[in-house]
Amino acid sequence: MSKAELYRQTAREIAAVLEGEPNLTARMATVSCLLAQAFPDNIWTGFYLVDPEKERELVVGPYQGTLGCLRIPFDRGVCGAAARTGETQVVHDVHEFEGHIACDSRSVSEIVVPVRTKEGELIAVLDIDSPDVGTFDEVDRENLELIVRETFQR
Repeated sequence: MSKAELYRQTAREIAAVLEGEPNLTARMATVSCLLAQAFPDNIWTGFYLVDPEKERELVVGPYQGTLGCLRIPFDRGVCGAAARTGETQVVHDVHEFEGHIACDSRSVSEIVVPVRTKEGELIAVLDIDSPDVGTFDEVDRENLELIVRETFQR
């Protein structure tokens, strides 16, 4: 099965499991779980939530994988860049990304997708880390952005 087909299958599973579920934490936990199961070579799959009590800071949310950073300011790291710019970050090699935060020393490539409400408010970022160089590409970007839109903007 191609990566695009695997994403389409996983998106259908996510939609089926979450049908009628309004709770944000349950939605994020399910997305993290099903993406981690679909792509088991990734070492971290999960969410950092915008902390309403701290200006321009993310706090760890539901995830699958090793221990993650607890907090990430918007001005640091790949997650911070996605939150700050509102754009998906696809990083071929995190060691070449200025300001990268090494939450797990095994992380080599990363993709981070901003998560917005249907009103356009940034509420989180979806972060996925791989131990290999160049894991993520346009197929990942397109499909993860679609999953995020369909899951959190309805």
